[in-house]
Amino acid sequence: MRKLLLALCLLAPLPLAAQQIYCDKPAELTDGWTFAEPTQVGFDAKLCGIDKFLEQWPERNIHAVVVIRRGKLVMERYYSGNDERWGSPLGRVVYTPEQMHDLRSVSKSVTSMLVGIAVGEGKFPALDSSAIDFFPALASSVRTAANARITFRHMLTMSSGLAWDESIPYSNPANSERRLIASDDPLRHFFTQPFAAPPGEIYNYNGGNTHTLGMSLAKAISREVPAYAREKLFEPLEFGLSDWVAMPTNGQTAFASGLRLRPRDTAKLGQIMLTDGVWKGRQVLPKGWAAESTKPRINGAGIYFYGYQWWLGRNLHRGREITWFAGFGWGGQRLFVVPELDLVVTINAGHYGGPLQGIITSAIFTDHILTSIKD
Repeated sequence: MRKLLLALCLLAPLPLAAQQIYCDKPAELTDGWTFAEPTQVGFDAKLCGIDKFLEQWPERNIHAVVVIRRGKLVMERYYSGNDERWGSPLGRVVYTPEQMHDLRSVSKSVTSMLVGIAVGEGKFPALDSSAIDFFPALASSVRTAANARITFRHMLTMSSGLAWDESIPYSNPANSERRLIASDDPLRHFFTQPFAAPPGEIYNYNGGNTHTLGMSLAKAISREVPAYAREKLFEPLEFGLSDWVAMPTNGQTAFASGLRLRPRDTAKLGQIMLTDGVWKGRQVLPKGWAAESTKPRINGAGIYFYGYQWWLGRNLHRGREITWFAGFGWGGQRLFVVPELDLVVTINAGHYGGPLQGIITSAIFTDHILTSIKD
């Protein structure tokens, strides 16, 4: 009888908490990430079934999903699909952990982080000061009482008040960002747009705000921003490759949409927003900047609040409300950060202009990853 009971115990499955479940162990890249299997950080085995979850969309075109919990890399999955580099077709790309991907408007959140670093160094102008007055030569020709009221804080919160329309398809030259990109002088173009509302009153998505912040940063630090980003942010975070596209007409960095990073490096940006700017004991962002950036500053698009170039949202998790902040990018680029769950999720996709860009990425985050958390 004892032998029979022992045999039955040996054949019985281990309790979930005791199982070693890896979703294909992440690649060893010596990039600073340490690994954990899902049950060690509160996930169940459902997390590893993401391939099956994605099969419900035949045209899914998801390229990467990276999940971080409690500072550990838990899962990374890479796929193949058609992609672009800032609008230029790349054809079908087979993605791996070492390949860069467009971030599109997640670049806006990174530009905000760089502004915060310069603020911490005492190099950036006061956030409530007039932006056009920081450019005296430009101000001498186009300054008005109205545009002089636009401050850096207004631009950080997408509330400069300018009449600006990016709801028009980006394929249409009438799109306001397309017009900025085509301009020989984007700063002059930005400050000479008509007003739809006084600065600070309403949110209106405007890549010109981010571009002007980036050009202000370049003037404040007296150097090219991509080099500053590598020194102050990317190298301290042990990044691999990075690429920040320049606009073809004027040669200026595409601050609002042009950054390309490896997905697991993008996740590090979310991680330091969880840790008050610290990566492996090093203060990379100024203390307090992450919290300042992700306060609800204004009512954003739809149901979202908006901070300093970060979207602020909420979900139900196990019957209670949790809040998150995120960088959103065209085509399905997402960087979700959930402080209450100590969770970071990076998603890259190739749905530029397609309706699935929001549907599938939201489902991955809400219906698959969040529902896999059991603690």
